[in-house]
Amino acid sequence: MQIKPQTVEAVLFFNDGGVCKEMLYPEFEAMLDGVVSMREFADQQMRVAYVLINPRLQIRAAVFFYLDFDEDGSADSGWNIPLRSLAERTGRGPDLGAGPIRLACRSQCPVSWHQMHLWDPDLTPGKNHFVMLRDRIKRNQLGLLVEEETSQTVPAERLQMVAEDTWYAPDAAKQVATRRAEQLEKEQRLKAAQLIKQQRLRIASLEQLREADIGKLRELAAQQQATLQNELARLRGELLEQEQQTVKLRAQLAEQADGFQKTREEMSRQLRAVEQNSRDEADAARARFSTEVQVQVAAAVAEYKEQVAIRDVELAYRNELDAQLQDEIEALQKQVGVLTEQTGDRVLERLSRLGVIFMAYHPGAGHLTIALQDMAGYQENPLAYAAAKCGVSEEQYGKWVQHYQQPTCVASLSTGERCNMPLDKVESPARFVIGESNCCARHRSQDRLRTGS
Repeated sequence: MQIKPQTVEAVLFFNDGGVCKEMLYPEFEAMLDGVVSMREFADQQMRVAYVLINPRLQIRAAVFFYLDFDEDGSADSGWNIPLRSLAERTGRGPDLGAGPIRLACRSQCPVSWHQMHLWDPDLTPGKNHFVMLRDRIKRNQLGLLVEEETSQTVPAERLQMVAEDTWYAPDAAKQVATRRAEQLEKEQRLKAAQLIKQQRLRIASLEQLREADIGKLRELAAQQQATLQNELARLRGELLEQEQQTVKLRAQLAEQADGFQKTREEMSRQLRAVEQNSRDEADAARARFSTEVQVQVAAAVAEYKEQVAIRDVELAYRNELDAQLQDEIEALQKQVGVLTEQTGDRVLERLSRLGVIFMAYHPGAGHLTIALQDMAGYQENPLAYAAAKCGVSEEQYGKWVQHYQQPTCVASLSTGERCNMPLDKVESPARFVIGESNCCARHRSQDRLRTGS
């Protein structure tokens, strides 16, 4: 029994290069049911075309739609577009060899709520999706049964005798010219209609793209405007806060200036009062001290005379004891000298001959290299040695070290506590002045007032 070819449903997938896969509709349904997965389409939105193919491998209808795939390559389980219904109800499209096809796409959709799931084919020369569909179907990679074109013969019983007056053909040249003109006119009308249809479809597709681009630009402009408005509002808020802070700071500065002025006046008044009280107290203290001293001197003289007598006896005993101790000390010093000569000095000399350099660090003087002959003097008084290297007295160097370690005022307050006002650190002992560098401005001025300098 011979199997006759019939209309077939097929599905073709598109990528940027054109048709990338084709399958029959039963295979497509199996993929939708989850029986088959498409790993090559994982996590993508594919452009798909549903087509009806006649026995002569000619497309009669086409529906262009989107289909999403998950990460596993399975088709969207919620996809539900009636492809057959859309192919039957839609309008006319271009002629792909068997007359105008029925076409459903975004710009031509009979059901409005399915429009967002459809896409418009590209009509650009070289990238025409209709041409890609026609050529791919003609290859017949799906293995469809094709109807062979055979000449149609009329059975003898259907033949009828026509009238005799029609046996003779009219003027052949005129008839051929008329038929050619009609045929040419018909072809021109069909081509014009087809071209107009294609141009309308392309215009609709371009309009759709333009609307989509305009929508994206409007959305982007709205986002940018919202962002700029938010930024402007934020900057205005920051400016307002800065202005408020500036006003507050100016008010605080004015208050502090007034407070400093009042404090300065009060301190000046107190200083004058303290100076006056100090003079009065000093005069009274001198008088009291003179009286007390006289009394104490008289009592002390009597006491000391008594103690002198006792001390004379003790002194005689101590002189005898000192003589004995002095002899012992001289003997011990001799022993120490001998031991020192045998131990420390020889060790130092030995180290010096070996190239050892004796070095010590002192603030202000830095790292000092000590000669062997100066080791005895350095060991006896390192502070005096460092002061000599800095070119200052031992007292000045000692006061400077205290200042360098703790740069605060050393003057005593009326309560007996140390002032401890932070001072600028004097880095060099030679620039340090006792009573100036280690005192704050207040106590330096008081000291000058006392001394009269």
